[in-house]
Amino acid sequence: MRLLTQLQARKLVDRYMDKEDKIILTQEILDSGAIPLLKGFKVKPGKVSDSIFGGRIDCIDKSGQRVEYENPPLETKDGLPLRIMVRTQRISTHDINRGEIPFKDQILAANHNYMRKMLSEALGTSQFEVEGLEDNSIVVAAENLKQIPFENVLRAYMAKSSTSTSLYQHYIKGGRNFCGHSLPDNLITNGLLPYIMDTPSTKSEIHDESVSPEQLFERGICTPAQYAQIRNSSIFAFGMVSQFLRQKELIAVDTKTEHGINKNGKMVSQDEIWTMDSSRFWLLDDYNEQLKKLAKGEIKELNPRSYSKEFARGFSEGEKGYTDEQRAQIAVRYIEGVQHLLGRRFEPDMRSNEERVVSGIEKIIEQLVV
Repeated sequence: MRLLTQLQARKLVDRYMDKEDKIILTQEILDSGAIPLLKGFKVKPGKVSDSIFGGRIDCIDKSGQRVEYENPPLETKDGLPLRIMVRTQRISTHDINRGEIPFKDQILAANHNYMRKMLSEALGTSQFEVEGLEDNSIVVAAENLKQIPFENVLRAYMAKSSTSTSLYQHYIKGGRNFCGHSLPDNLITNGLLPYIMDTPSTKSEIHDESVSPEQLFERGICTPAQYAQIRNSSIFAFGMVSQFLRQKELIAVDTKTEHGINKNGKMVSQDEIWTMDSSRFWLLDDYNEQLKKLAKGEIKELNPRSYSKEFARGFSEGEKGYTDEQRAQIAVRYIEGVQHLLGRRFEPDMRSNEERVVSGIEKIIEQLVV
């Protein structure tokens, strides 16, 4: 089946938005009693996914208030702590929620699952396989890990970014040491770095901070041995992805992953793996053509076409949410990106959000819990 063209993708998005209903929150679904086992559970909201798990919940809710709650135990039949994640259509930039992007939840689910399966030997995974859940299912079952609370950020290029924690913002302000790396004076915007740089970032519900590995150790966030394992396995995975993407005529620019320790003491990755929200992908031919123009003085700066959330960041203005037109353009770019990455036509699940969530969680409970 042929891939959707840009025009066809836009028509699909417009059709969805014409019938768009108010999103029912994951917490509202649990409170309704639609899933009896989870009645009374509190949901931990995230930037991309909501999480349901047993034990203590400590988070900032949508009103900005800190919530502390103790959920009942939630385990698999085998006694493993279970975390159920529900992907949302939310998109945030600069720590501000900008609204909902049509199909974003399904697109990133398919993107993640494809890359997760490719890299599971290198990075490990906390995710359980559940029969009947398609790769674009917005509900995920995983072991609830003991989290290692930092984002593992790897960069092969100095990608232009408006994010305060980026290497780019640090460099243009005169910084020449970033997360323990000495930076040369001849770096160019969107240009290749001397090597793949590990640039960890603290994970916060309010504001992230780029730090050196030594600062992670000093703060007790992880041990040197844990960091070495995460860095080495991630750089290996970066090479695997780069080789895969070259065959797709794409460039692996940067990525970030999160990790935790499972019940058996093994360190594994947790959501998300090489998605368009957690990574940047540039079109290879476009990039090479721009390099030629830059060398000839025809352009002043590289500005490669990207499949990543950076496209959405370009629409960000103050604390404003995105307009419907901006939301539609972002959705089309996500559709184009996932088709290019996976090499197949995007076929959305058109059921209501509530139906997809309830159906997915019921499958998880039936197969893993009851």
